[in-house]
Amino acid sequence: MITDECINCGACEPECPNNAIYEGGAEWAFTDGTTVKGSISMDGEMVDVSKRFAPIADDVYYITPYKCTECQGFHEEPQCAAVCPVDCCVDDPERRETEEALLERKASLHI
Repeated sequence: MITDECINCGACEPECPNNAIYEGGAEWAFTDGTTVKGSISMDGEMVDVSKRFAPIADDVYYITPYKCTECQGFHEEPQCAAVCPVDCCVDDPERRETEEALLERKASLHI
């Protein structure tokens, strides 16, 4: 997640291999920067991958947890955290996921 300490520098956005990071106020979709097609499960419901979703944050950059894999399968550490000049890209205490779950998400986004 990105905390309220975000200074909106944008350094994190191009580093994300899943295009899971968006500027505050921007809508997001599963198809942004991925090769996924058709439908995908989101919170137990199947949704069209091209559907645009409301922004998670309006004032600062945000990470959509539905696309974030914490860089598993791409890099040794989350790249957003590695490049953030104010250390506001941190683990979300409300969302702990196993490496296996993150790798499954990666596989579903990059067919």
